[in-house]
Amino acid sequence: MRFIGTVIEKLQRHPKRIVFPEGTEPRVLQAARQFYSLRLGVPILLGDRTRIAETADGLNISLEGIRTIDPSESEDLDNFTRRFERLRRYSGEGLKGFEARDAVLQPNYFAAMMLAMHQADGFVAGARQITASVLRPLFQTIKPAPHTSSISSCLVMEVEDSRLGENGVLFMADCDVIEEPSVEQLADIAVSTAQLARHLLGVRPRVALLSFSTKGSSTHYSVGKVQAAAALAEQKALERKLDAEFDGELQVDTALVPEIAARKLPDSKLGGNANVLIFPDLNAGNIASKLARLVSRANAYGHILLGLDRPAADLSRGSNAHDILGVAAIVGVQSIDYDKLYPGAGEELPGEASA
Repeated sequence: MRFIGTVIEKLQRHPKRIVFPEGTEPRVLQAARQFYSLRLGVPILLGDRTRIAETADGLNISLEGIRTIDPSESEDLDNFTRRFERLRRYSGEGLKGFEARDAVLQPNYFAAMMLAMHQADGFVAGARQITASVLRPLFQTIKPAPHTSSISSCLVMEVEDSRLGENGVLFMADCDVIEEPSVEQLADIAVSTAQLARHLLGVRPRVALLSFSTKGSSTHYSVGKVQAAAALAEQKALERKLDAEFDGELQVDTALVPEIAARKLPDSKLGGNANVLIFPDLNAGNIASKLARLVSRANAYGHILLGLDRPAADLSRGSNAHDILGVAAIVGVQSIDYDKLYPGAGEELPGEASA
């Protein structure tokens, strides 16, 4: 709670609007109630208003301060439909008017359009949907941020042992989006995650690009990929004037335990004090993050999307209400000064001629 407590305090000073497409999901309703009660801003729930009210009543949750929208009754439906139809035309995937309307009537698409049109400051979904169902509407509606070539994700994990990471906080990526990242993508993931760590913690990111090998202790094509990505990440960070330290390839114990780092790699740049962990592929990232959470009973907040033109997150279906609240708070804090993370982000509206 140390980390998420500071995030909540910051958002209380700059409240934001977060849209939740899964308006009838009990965990989302509980998180929305807490979001408003903590004065973090306005939670927006999408779905049939009667069903939302019935679910809330069954949970004894007040909807005071919580905005509810039924996409089928919204005055924005026609405008969103026209813009989405134009977006798909620009992308080369022509849609007929009724097809575009049917798409926008789906809560995830409607929420993505609200985010794109600045009617919401952040988007949080995935409590009961697979990743593809969350990401597809976002990627079809919202472009990558300027000067960004890869959209990935980050999980923020808060563990009891304050010796790990940054006082117990670790940023782990990519655990949700890119299955087999290339060298370029792996470097982008490392830099984007370092930027988020710097943004949320205000400290110098210490980034370990992980492998089953430490500095050539094993030979495999994946080891060479991690080595190349570490070098490229350093270059990209320098170009973006990001003050961060990168090292790889490293085994996870070398990245996190100073005593082991001293034995295995005495000249390590990180000295076993990494606060950002970059996994070589989605298998490693997803398995490791879920295992760490289950074994250590850590608080995990994610997955925060990186490189998108607007702030958004794809929840794990195993998230509880506290997790969802934490993710919404992180997305809200991102939106306070998102242009510092991605200069020029949020300037274009969907369906504009320049899109």
